[in-house]
Amino acid sequence: MSLLPVAEAQERLLSRARPIAAMQAVPLAEAEGRVLAADLKARLTQPPFNSSAMDGYALRGEDAPAPGAELKLIGTSSAGHAFDGNVGKGETVRIFTGAPVPEGADSVLLQEDAEKTAGGIRTTFPIRPGQHIRPRGQDFVEGEAVLKTGTVIDFSRLTVAAGMNHATLDVLRKPVVALLATGDELLPPGSNPAPAQIIASSTFGIAALARKAGADVLDLGIVPDDTDAITAAVEQARKADVDVIVTLGGASVGDHDLVQATLLRAGMQLDFWRIAMRPGKPLMVGSLGNTHVLGLPGNPVSSLVCGLLFLEPLIRRLASLPAVDRITTVEAATTLKANDQRQDYVRARLMRSASGRLTAEPFGKQDSSMMKTFANADCLIIRPPHAPELAAGSACPVMLIRPDLLGTQADA
Repeated sequence: MSLLPVAEAQERLLSRARPIAAMQAVPLAEAEGRVLAADLKARLTQPPFNSSAMDGYALRGEDAPAPGAELKLIGTSSAGHAFDGNVGKGETVRIFTGAPVPEGADSVLLQEDAEKTAGGIRTTFPIRPGQHIRPRGQDFVEGEAVLKTGTVIDFSRLTVAAGMNHATLDVLRKPVVALLATGDELLPPGSNPAPAQIIASSTFGIAALARKAGADVLDLGIVPDDTDAITAAVEQARKADVDVIVTLGGASVGDHDLVQATLLRAGMQLDFWRIAMRPGKPLMVGSLGNTHVLGLPGNPVSSLVCGLLFLEPLIRRLASLPAVDRITTVEAATTLKANDQRQDYVRARLMRSASGRLTAEPFGKQDSSMMKTFANADCLIIRPPHAPELAAGSACPVMLIRPDLLGTQADA
C-alpha cells in the first residue's frame, strides 16, 4: 500500500466527520468554550428603566436653558433605591450611576457642573437634553436573540448571557474520546519499570490535547498485547457510546501489533493507514459504525504530531468549533536539507534574527522518541515531500505548537 499524502489523509478523515447535533443544558459557570445549540434570547430588557450614566442631578432640561439656573433638591435616586416621585418644574433629584431616572426628568447634570445652594443646586454648565441617560432597552430587549446558534461561549458572551438572566445554557454535547494505550512494556507513571519496560506517557498528552480541542475523555488505561484484552477495551468504548476511539501503539502489522487486526475482526471499516509523513507514518484511520477510530503511533512525539494534525481537527469538527490556526510563515534560521518522499515535521524553536525577523531554528536531534525536544519546541517546520534544499533566511511554513505564544515571540 502506497503512503497517503498528509493533506489527502486530513481531507478524507474530516469529510466524513458529522458535527454532533445532540444538545444538553449546562450551568452558566460551566459553559465557557461550549457551542450554543439554539438562539439565546433575552429574558428581560436591559437596562430595565432609564438609568443614569453618571453621578449628578436628574432634572428637566427646559429648567436649565443656561448656566446659573437654580433648582430645588427634592430627593435622591441611587442604584437599587429609586426616587418615589416626579420631578416637576424647577426641581432636581440627586442621582447616582445606574440609578433609575425619576419620572419627569429628561437629563442628568454632572455633579461637578453644579454648585450647592441652601435648598438645592445652581447649574454651572449648559444642559443638553437627554445627556448622561441610558434609555430603557439600550442594550437589549426582552425576547431579542442576542446570541445565535453556533456561537462559541467566551468571557464576553458569558457576561451577556448572565445579563439576560440565563442560569443555564443549551449547548451542543461535547465529543467523547476513548483512549487506550497498548503494549506489554507499558507501565503507568509512578511505577518501577523492569529493564524491558517503559512508562506510558503519550496518553496524558493526547488526553490533554483532546480536552483542549473540546472533547471529554474516557481513559481506558493500558491494555496488554492480547487480542481478548484489546477486544474488551474496544467493547467498553462502544458501550459508552463514544464518538472517537483513539489507540496508542500497536496499529502497524508486526507480530506484536494486534490493534488493527483486532479492530478489523470487531467490524472496523479501515479507511487508510500509513501516511507519507515523518514522524507518524503508521497512522490508522477507520470507523466502527458511527464511531471514528484513530490509531496513533506508539512513539510519543509521533503520537503528538498526529494528534495535532488529525485528532484536534476531528474533535473540533465534531464539536462545531472553528479550526485552530496553527500554520504561519517565518524564516529558516539555518539551511534545511532537501527532503525525500515523506512530509517532514521538524521540531524547532522560534527566535529573533539579528535583523529582528522571526526565525525557526531546528533542533539537531529529531528522533520520534525524544519527548524533551518536543516539550522545548515552539513549532514544527513543515518540509513538503521532495522539497529542495532551503537556504537560511528563506521563508518556510511552520506549524505552531502553542499558537497563543506567537504574539509573545513576535514582541520578544
